[in-house]
Amino acid sequence: MFDVNTAAGAVASAGPSASSPLALRADGVQMRYGGTMALKGVSLEAKAGNIHALIGENGAGKSTFLGVIAGRVVPSAGNVSIFGQPHVFGQPRQARRLGITAIYQELTIVPRLSAVANVFLGQPISRSGMLDEKSMRRDFDTLCERLDVRIRPDVLAGTLSVADQQMLEIMRGIQSEARLLLFDEPTTSLAPPEREALFKIMRQLKDHGTTMMFVSHNLEEVLDISDTVTVFRDGSLSASGDRSDWDKPSLIRAMVGHDVVENRRVERPPVPAGMPFLLQADKVTVPGAIENVSITLKRGEILGIGGLVGSGRTSLLRALAGLEPRSTGTLVINGEACPWPNDPRRALGAGIALVPEDRKAQGLVLGMRAMDNVVMADMKQVSRMGFLSNTMIREKSRKIAREFGYPETRLETIVRHLSGGNQQKVLLGKVRFCSPSILLVDEPTRGIDIGAKDEIMNTLRALADEGVGIIVVSSDLEEVIAISDRIVVMSEGQAVAELDQSRSTVAVGDILHAAFRVH
Repeated sequence: MFDVNTAAGAVASAGPSASSPLALRADGVQMRYGGTMALKGVSLEAKAGNIHALIGENGAGKSTFLGVIAGRVVPSAGNVSIFGQPHVFGQPRQARRLGITAIYQELTIVPRLSAVANVFLGQPISRSGMLDEKSMRRDFDTLCERLDVRIRPDVLAGTLSVADQQMLEIMRGIQSEARLLLFDEPTTSLAPPEREALFKIMRQLKDHGTTMMFVSHNLEEVLDISDTVTVFRDGSLSASGDRSDWDKPSLIRAMVGHDVVENRRVERPPVPAGMPFLLQADKVTVPGAIENVSITLKRGEILGIGGLVGSGRTSLLRALAGLEPRSTGTLVINGEACPWPNDPRRALGAGIALVPEDRKAQGLVLGMRAMDNVVMADMKQVSRMGFLSNTMIREKSRKIAREFGYPETRLETIVRHLSGGNQQKVLLGKVRFCSPSILLVDEPTRGIDIGAKDEIMNTLRALADEGVGIIVVSSDLEEVIAISDRIVVMSEGQAVAELDQSRSTVAVGDILHAAFRVH
């Protein structure tokens, strides 16, 4: 049962070990996957009652280290103590008994269970051996109010957006009354209001003695919320220090070993006013999600879709990609009327391809090689007389890899073993392999580091310069501004504003004011 004061009591009553100044101590932790050293003798201390951030490029070892602390990864060498007690590796239940709760980037939602059942999964409230559903619903409603989210307790979790599923994960972790909370990219799918609500709860928990360790690629939020920052690089610790020791440039230098020019708005020649539309979609409706949304897109233009979580951004992209069978609307491609795409095959036939927001569940086959994932959408290109040609697969995927900055030496790597940034490059390459004229991209940089983010954004710009029309959805409103020529703002399932950057530069506040309908 979640309560900040109760959580404080749990810390205070946990015995002598709970009063230790250290929540965590790791000595010489190593982790080897085959010939790859994911962790190279990491030694780290985390103070009790602090918020400790772990940052670094994809593949630097952050999430592996978090997995060791959570008890799900057994290190090759090294020792860890939690509040003065030896850690038992490979036993998540034992980790929970030590007061550790982990919230992973990979969602652990059970789709066929309700939202409230998912929040109390594995830790239900019971009385006399019976589930106390009334108390669970009450605590669920309290958490929703504290986090400023609107999720019905009885809705099936599988019908929710990725952002709302992420909030269920966070709610599950918060209500567990853990002494050590581990967050792996908790805000990647959250809009600014949801992030601020989460940070407010994190600060409250810290004030009552809870220790938090979190992985993030968002350097602004790291500098905003953390007390201590530790930087990983190539499986080792690059640097660690108090928040006051860092600013954004110094964090980037510690991460990559040199200065990086951050992704900022690049002025591109405006798309000629008289150019015909590549896409016209009118009165797009998905029952219960969006209603009568109309958008246009020109060849070579990048159209951003701004708005808050739940505004209908993803539903709009899914409807255009043929993934919403109940959707309706009218579609014109290159001046010619097309049947409304009620299935993905029809959308692909019209030249429309989608990069989905959940790359692992919706975009990639994790057990296959990277090069197989790239070519799977159009096997005819890599077949001879009806048989797949491994040589052609390698040649075609190598060309795509160069385009997206993916390392050619890792084309035969199984996708599940890749970092988030490289997985995203494989997914973008897979969609690019279909040669779409209209590219829909949902959360293109979710959960990836600043270097990979810059490469992906530059590639999208290059595709637009080649004449591809691109529609981008991102919870990072600064990212939407940086890449878009125009921005359509959505709110409560409707398009409420259009902001043209060829006339004046858009600010984050402009999008938020439109989303909240503040004039």
